[in-house]
Amino acid sequence: MLKSSLLLLALGSAPLLLATPAQASTCTGTCGTMGPDGVVTAPPIAGPGYTYISTAGGVAGAGQIPVAGGTNGSEFSTGAFSANAGDALDFAFNYVTSDGAEYSDYAFAELLTASNVHVAWLFTARTTPVGDTSPGFGLPSNDSTLNPGSTPIIAGGPIWSALGASSGTCFEDGCGYTGWIESTYDIGVTGSYILRFGVTNSLDEDYDSGLAFAGLTIAGDPIPTGVPEPASWAMMLGGFGLVGGAMRNRRRITASFA
Repeated sequence: MLKSSLLLLALGSAPLLLATPAQASTCTGTCGTMGPDGVVTAPPIAGPGYTYISTAGGVAGAGQIPVAGGTNGSEFSTGAFSANAGDALDFAFNYVTSDGAEYSDYAFAELLTASNVHVAWLFTARTTPVGDTSPGFGLPSNDSTLNPGSTPIIAGGPIWSALGASSGTCFEDGCGYTGWIESTYDIGVTGSYILRFGVTNSLDEDYDSGLAFAGLTIAGDPIPTGVPEPASWAMMLGGFGLVGGAMRNRRRITASFA
């Protein structure tokens, strides 16, 4: 189950400030924290809980890589943190999708300076029926080292409540999940940085995808994510609307996950 709820909050085009100003994180779309659920087990580092983002309840234009585009999605950015040259940036991620390769949903993690200048792609992942999901085809190459280095999809309709109504469903080959993958990147220049995670539906708003991530550290020290409880969201929001995804005219295929 989710920590308290799915937090399917449509936040519009303006990001929401979370936590304190010194450790402010931002979320656009659907973000939250939860524990082991369905195909997403406890992460190998800093478990058993993890942070997630999902296209279920996502926002138009969110969670995208500009060259790849998309329809609706969600994104989460940490607050700024300091790092020295040579520091190791580590975390684990698990990409989950109910959509098939024909519709090419994708997710990513990006390292930026505190002034939002791109530094590195920590991973990109995309729906595919065969071969590695990361780096995703048509997406930037990974600048980090992944463990394991091979990232094929574990096929089948993934059961994960963060996918909302899409949990347990599958549209054609390519649906499934990667399992937990660890990403490691060595900081090149001393400075202040942020991490940005995104997930998006590619061509429509049906058959959702999501991304779980955990264990964010720099030189072994935790990087706060600061996702609040639902009550905190209510106090911070000044009105919001639930986004209804337009369902495409495709026959649903329900797959049981053994």
